[in-house]
Amino acid sequence: MGDRLLSVYEILFDRYGELHWWPARTPYEVMVGAVLTQNTAWSNVEKAMAGFGEKLSPSFVADADLIELTRIIRPAGFFNQKAGYLKAVTAWFGGYGYDVATVQKEPLAKIRSELLATRGVGQETADSILLYAFGFPTFVVDAYTIRLCGRYPIEAGKGYTAVKAYFERNLPQSAEVYNSFHALIVINAKEHCRKKPRCGGCPLGGTCGRCGI
Repeated sequence: MGDRLLSVYEILFDRYGELHWWPARTPYEVMVGAVLTQNTAWSNVEKAMAGFGEKLSPSFVADADLIELTRIIRPAGFFNQKAGYLKAVTAWFGGYGYDVATVQKEPLAKIRSELLATRGVGQETADSILLYAFGFPTFVVDAYTIRLCGRYPIEAGKGYTAVKAYFERNLPQSAEVYNSFHALIVINAKEHCRKKPRCGGCPLGGTCGRCGI
């Protein structure tokens, strides 16, 4: 099954190449984006991020009052909740002096456990922060990944933990590979493997067992 998963990765990579995801200028921007993207489209996150202007930094978010923060991030939706989540994630980062290298020195399991204990951080958000902000080798599972597994099919099991474990078990333990594969799954889902699939021209069309279903 590992060969099958690697084959999917290689096919998608041949089509789309290196996508350089996650789009952000700093690791902290990745953290903010990972929180804001919960239950909303990325286009709304971009609007919210733009609202910070040049002020987006952990110290600004830590010091900002909630009214100001909710005003800035309003385009991302659920802004009252997410303002509190941003405060919580920023406070966690502050425990490491807002220093990426200090976080990276810690074991992955320790940092993941701390993030999951942080208000507003579930598994997908935690793994997005770990992988894209700090470069830890942890696979991010999202709705697009679940859709691919169900349609292709890839027998990865049910639920976040099972699917994550399957991908990590059957891929090289590499943050670069995990980063690239997740991005490739996302772009192919947007181009072809939509809720109502557009199978024509899909790079996986020749091997997908449920093409058009």
